[in-house]
Amino acid sequence: MNVNTDKTNSKAAIEKIHKFERFGMILGLERMNSLLKLLGNPQDDLKIIHVAGTNGKGSICRYIYSVLQAGGYKTGLYTSPFLEVFNERIELDGNYISDEDLAVYTDRVLRCVETMTQRGEQSPTEFEVVTAIAFLYFKEKGCDYAIMEVGLGGSGDSTNVCKAPLISVIASISYDHTDRLGNTLAEIAGEKAGIIKEGCPVVTSAEAPEALEVIERKAEELGCMYFETRHVPYTVKSQDLGGSVFDVNIQGVTYENLEISMLGEHQIKNAICALAALSIIEERGDVSLHRDDIYKGFKAAKQIGRLEVMSAQEKVPVVIIDGAHNPDGAASLRKAMKEYMPDKKILMVTGMLADKDTESILREFTAITDRFIATEPENPRKLDSESLQAKIEAMGASCESIPDCREAVKAAAERGKDFDAVLYAGSLYMIGAIRGLLRQGE
Repeated sequence: MNVNTDKTNSKAAIEKIHKFERFGMILGLERMNSLLKLLGNPQDDLKIIHVAGTNGKGSICRYIYSVLQAGGYKTGLYTSPFLEVFNERIELDGNYISDEDLAVYTDRVLRCVETMTQRGEQSPTEFEVVTAIAFLYFKEKGCDYAIMEVGLGGSGDSTNVCKAPLISVIASISYDHTDRLGNTLAEIAGEKAGIIKEGCPVVTSAEAPEALEVIERKAEELGCMYFETRHVPYTVKSQDLGGSVFDVNIQGVTYENLEISMLGEHQIKNAICALAALSIIEERGDVSLHRDDIYKGFKAAKQIGRLEVMSAQEKVPVVIIDGAHNPDGAASLRKAMKEYMPDKKILMVTGMLADKDTESILREFTAITDRFIATEPENPRKLDSESLQAKIEAMGASCESIPDCREAVKAAAERGKDFDAVLYAGSLYMIGAIRGLLRQGE
């Protein structure tokens, strides 16, 4: 295999895909259904686990993915966005889609897109093109299971073309993308509940009563088995920067000393939601798992860019990154930092998009520390670092503005010598860039 050729072809494929960005993010399934029909409807031949929600859906996907792999199943995972490389979005059995496969499957999908446009149909969006690539790739690689994470909302998201998923999982519901999904938790939950299909079981880790009411009503209308995890009993045995150990009882089955590597009590809740989903599909005969598969899979599951420790634990300062880009995620980060690093001196580096609820996010961040560096994600929607600095200082914290992420990392390494921890948090676009720089040792 010629690696350089594959890289060149992959880069060309990604450039072709990105050209569809000009069509924006348009919800609705008409374009997707037309494209998939031309591809032979590969989604109809897949056993799909469909996961929506505001926060936690990526981690829930990762837990389920890891357990199914531990059970010996050929498992695909589709997520968004990516942090460092585009190939992250489509994963199979622990490996990102290869550059060669990405190029091949992109060309096949784009030939069908050309047929659509020649017929006068509306062009698919970038996300729809990538989702179609994932469906086709998973089918032709012989996936036993495909775990599909919703991109935005639920009802009109391109992943929602699956007619009969093994289970629909809805993670926490909070305020995000209110311009598209609604201004109340009930409206947002209604969009997320759009992934529920007739007769297919539903599990949710949502906690807000107004959101749960909407989800439960939709499940009841469609004759679905419905399970909430908010009252599932669990006991935390230990928590540190290496992970958590806890006991939990799911539908009468007790798991003692279940260990996870992802940090924060919110990750215990995500793990419980994933465990409930796995328990239900196993009870229905859709999968067969040994108890050891559960333990092995949960311990092995990792979600890059989510409370990820980037330095050796014994090193001071400890370096942590987290993609807390909405108020709920920021609140989870605050709670986790108070649990793991109480009364420690923390330097925080943050960058955000201008269309986010920055005031609410910063209220959580300034409860973690009062020392900041403001920087900027590489995205046209970015909030400039000087404006971010002004917002942080208005909340009584100290902040310096360093627009360039590379320079911000260098400054944090120097300033961080006087702190117990350097915490990078905010936009996932920023976290992706920072993670790459930290892994390069910059």
